[in-house]
Amino acid sequence: MYRSKSFSQREPKPLEKKKALFASGGEAFFIGNPLSIANPRSLKEAKRSNKTQKMDSPQARKTGLNLPPGMSQTSLRLETFSGSFRAASNLGSPRTISNLSSPSKSKSSMCSDRFIPCRSSSRLHTFGLIEKASPVKEGGNEAYSRLLRLELFGSDFGSFSPAGPGSPMSPSKNMLRFKTEVSGPNSPFSPSVLGNDSGFSSETSTPPKPPRKVPKTPHKVLDAPSLQDDFYLNLVDWSSQNVLAVGLGTCVYLWSASNSKVTKLCDLGPNDGVCSVQWTREGSYISIGTNFGQVQVWDGTQCKKVRTMAGHQTRTGVLAWNSRTLASGSRDRNILQHDLRVPNDFVGKLVGHKSEVCGLKWSNDDRELASGGNDNQLLVWNQHSQQPALRLTEHTAAVKAIAWSPHQSGLLASGGGTADRCIRFWNTTNGHQLNSVDTGSQVCNLAWSKNVNELVSTHGYSQNQIMVWKYPSMAKVATLTGHSMRVLYLAMSPDGQTIVTGAGDETLRFWNVFPSMKTPAPVKETGLWSLGRTYIR
Repeated sequence: MYRSKSFSQREPKPLEKKKALFASGGEAFFIGNPLSIANPRSLKEAKRSNKTQKMDSPQARKTGLNLPPGMSQTSLRLETFSGSFRAASNLGSPRTISNLSSPSKSKSSMCSDRFIPCRSSSRLHTFGLIEKASPVKEGGNEAYSRLLRLELFGSDFGSFSPAGPGSPMSPSKNMLRFKTEVSGPNSPFSPSVLGNDSGFSSETSTPPKPPRKVPKTPHKVLDAPSLQDDFYLNLVDWSSQNVLAVGLGTCVYLWSASNSKVTKLCDLGPNDGVCSVQWTREGSYISIGTNFGQVQVWDGTQCKKVRTMAGHQTRTGVLAWNSRTLASGSRDRNILQHDLRVPNDFVGKLVGHKSEVCGLKWSNDDRELASGGNDNQLLVWNQHSQQPALRLTEHTAAVKAIAWSPHQSGLLASGGGTADRCIRFWNTTNGHQLNSVDTGSQVCNLAWSKNVNELVSTHGYSQNQIMVWKYPSMAKVATLTGHSMRVLYLAMSPDGQTIVTGAGDETLRFWNVFPSMKTPAPVKETGLWSLGRTYIR
């Protein structure tokens, strides 16, 4: 006859064992001897007995736990294996769990019957639940982690093992930086996985524009017999009507760039000589400075003298027109101003140089006049003042080369002679020197391009070259050679593309050095609001 076991003799099922465990903080454990939990009533009795105990022992004060008598905190031992928990005490060997009864599903149960294992302490690899990664994959993850760590924190973050010879590396850098470093010229590609490094250029970036090519040879050469080799004279000028004026000995010749026609304007006679020529801004009248200190004004279209003005005691080597006033500089160290709109044309005298005046230029707005002299000084005069507003003395040689920038108000460039050899840039609003460049040879002339932010300089001993500079970097765009003597004379065509240079070798050479002026794009008359507008002409 079949005889069933009593409930007390029946072996508890695994699920009942799990339900009997006490869950605390995600880990189930027994304190002291394992408790034989038969039903919720036994749990209530155990809890009631624990409340009656007072925590007067030192161990209770320290740990805050109600431990059984004779049991210390160090006697606890937790063991986890295969997702189940066992507990034992060093007071005795663990007893077997017996006489377990299924707990009642009453709502008055004081503890939860839900088993939540601690995955961090579980040994899942024992059951083959975690797939072992291949060495190749682990190596790739390690290499990527190293590279990412270097990108984010730099090479000095923490203590990491050095990378092997085959490990990918990234340049150490800060991702947050206050200054962009200069790009290195030897590495055109960036190995960075997070972006381009400041020291590298991207493979897909736009390549730099090639430097502008300037023809190295002149496209035209004219003979200029009797062209004087005198640093202090100014014998070549190009009008806005595209006519070139050249002073040769005692005569002035006009050469039309449109048809290459040459016209003799005047002859001063055997006892006089031409020391300077200067066209008005409209290009119809030309002024001539003579060796006797006179200034003559001629009509360039009719070849007729309009007026003769005296005042200088010796040769007049430099002239400068603004919209209504003519300024002349002489070896007598004075600057005279004339207004040709009135019969008594003399306006005033500017005294400030201690030696011959060899450079004169009005600013583009006609408010300031810059003058350079053989006393190594550069003076800036206001329009209605007879005292220099600025006296700049940084040059160590004669200042003949003077040019105002057409692109920036108050920017003045000046060049020094053989002992100085520098091109200096000035802010005339405060008198500060902005930059200085040693050219290596005497600076004879300066001229700004009106099409691009560049300037050209001509030089004397010892190179006799023509140089094109990019402002403000002052990078050399081109160096032109061809003259065998000092390049003392310089003028620019009305379109701003061609320059003409003259030297004591009695030649005039024409060079194409500047690009044409960029024309603005035409405005389109089609759009959202134009409604396809058309014009009837």
